[in-house]
Amino acid sequence: MTPTPIGEQSAAAAIARFLKSRGVQRVYALCGGHIMPIWMRLDAEGIRLVDVRDERAAVYMAHADALLTGGLGVALVTAGPGVTNAMTGIANAHVAKAPVLVLSGLPPTPQENRGALQDIVHTELVRSLTRYARTVRHPDLVPQELAEATARALGEAGEPGPVYLDFPVDTLRADVARPMQLPEWGDPRRALPVPPHPAAVQAAADRLWAARRVLFISGRGARGAGPALCALLDRLGAAYLDTGESKGLVPDDHPSVVAAMRGSVMGQADLVVTVGRRLDFQLAFGSPAVFGNAGFLRIADCAAELRDNRRGEVEVFADPGLALQAILKAAPATTPAADSGWLTGLRDQHHQRSAKLAQSMQTAPAGSDGRMHPNRVLAALREALPADAVVVADGGDFLSFARVGLPASTYLDPGSLGCIGVGTPFGIAASLACPGRTVVVATGDGAFGFNAMEIDTAVRQRAPVLIVVANNGSWAIEVRDQQETHGKVVGTHLQFADHAAMARAFNMHGERVERPEDLNGAIARALGELRAGRPALLDVIVTPEAASSDAKSGLAWVPDLQALAAWDTAERQWRNRPVA
Repeated sequence: MTPTPIGEQSAAAAIARFLKSRGVQRVYALCGGHIMPIWMRLDAEGIRLVDVRDERAAVYMAHADALLTGGLGVALVTAGPGVTNAMTGIANAHVAKAPVLVLSGLPPTPQENRGALQDIVHTELVRSLTRYARTVRHPDLVPQELAEATARALGEAGEPGPVYLDFPVDTLRADVARPMQLPEWGDPRRALPVPPHPAAVQAAADRLWAARRVLFISGRGARGAGPALCALLDRLGAAYLDTGESKGLVPDDHPSVVAAMRGSVMGQADLVVTVGRRLDFQLAFGSPAVFGNAGFLRIADCAAELRDNRRGEVEVFADPGLALQAILKAAPATTPAADSGWLTGLRDQHHQRSAKLAQSMQTAPAGSDGRMHPNRVLAALREALPADAVVVADGGDFLSFARVGLPASTYLDPGSLGCIGVGTPFGIAASLACPGRTVVVATGDGAFGFNAMEIDTAVRQRAPVLIVVANNGSWAIEVRDQQETHGKVVGTHLQFADHAAMARAFNMHGERVERPEDLNGAIARALGELRAGRPALLDVIVTPEAASSDAKSGLAWVPDLQALAAWDTAERQWRNRPVA
């Protein structure tokens, strides 16, 4: 049998037309025979195929695309190892609640369960990591299955997150009956956001106006609620902490921002308001051992961010933006009971600590090995990057330095799954999704190694991203833990590999920087490459002796009750306190 071109009425063509109708401009993919019908029809519809070097990276890129565009990210991976390679990316999107559609193929139906090439039941592998996972065996069902999967991904039936569909290749080649190609399946309309209940809104407003020391903490669900959140912070005189999920949502110069006083404000607040944010390990699970006697007010549009670990005195189940707007409208006419002196004091100390950090970063001493401190790299980037730069931070130790030392209006990092290695794929997707904006990836050398081959993708796709590798020749945070806890270092040293030489081998601008005085020039040249539409990589040698806050906190050795050693001690004391 001679293969024939895939027809315009085929299931593969229906998939491509559906994605185009939903505004999908890019599909991140790695080719394979079982998905070739979809591949070619995507091209026929004018959808850009961003072909990658590993399926894990394809899902990472779709994840970043979804977060940055507010739409649906799409990854296309082939059967068998294509799907198993993609599973780490799917898991990360699952934890991050990123709306990603993953598509794959299967052997032809007549070969099913007979030992065909790449014959494996994918749905059983991915079901626990997805909001929806189906095999579509009949072409007429393709349009409605795509519509359902997309709705699930976008959170129209619960919390958002990744979804998965696969299709036998003979199904992809078969025609969809014209009567089954109902226009409603391609309708790009989305479900209206959930409005808040008036009673919950009034209870929230009353509680906020009665509290003296209010702390807001935002997360994933607050990403579209920045203006309303800022307006409410202004009215209340409340304190605000960001998290990696929503960094940049509230500008650093807003009078409520007290990021440098994180530990103090968490223990001093009498009311903590979470806006689309879980009380996970990064927030001590909301424990009274860390938050004292504070009450909680929870606002979220999905259950996982509404009542995990601590129930709220008031719980508002709604779109966070609508909820915050409604609270502003329902606010009492009286002046809030807020302790203005508390916020003023916190803000003054925040400024002092921030200024001290900025100064210390510029003069951070080299290690005993003569290699520069990683904060020197971040200080140089702070000076060079525009205010609207997209920053992607990745790694273990270096992520800890970058999270504190590199401000950003748009920020991405590995998230609470701790999925290091996302940096380069996230950065490539960001540079394609945000044309005209400077995109920089600040990554450790260990994290960079996970997806280093994707610099080839950056070059081929002309993705203007700057990748800055802080090269300390080790898994530094684990080295420190081994030294301090076990007295011996085993299997955690790396080479001081020449990543710049690797970049140049792929026709990418690459420079190796070993002295602080050479940083500014190297960054300027790299940014010049970006302005010309080309990617660049700087391989910066730093000392492995510098200890990040995460390394000092005990995060690496994984305490029993809390993520950080100090919190773990406080938790033990709280649990063992005498109770009347």
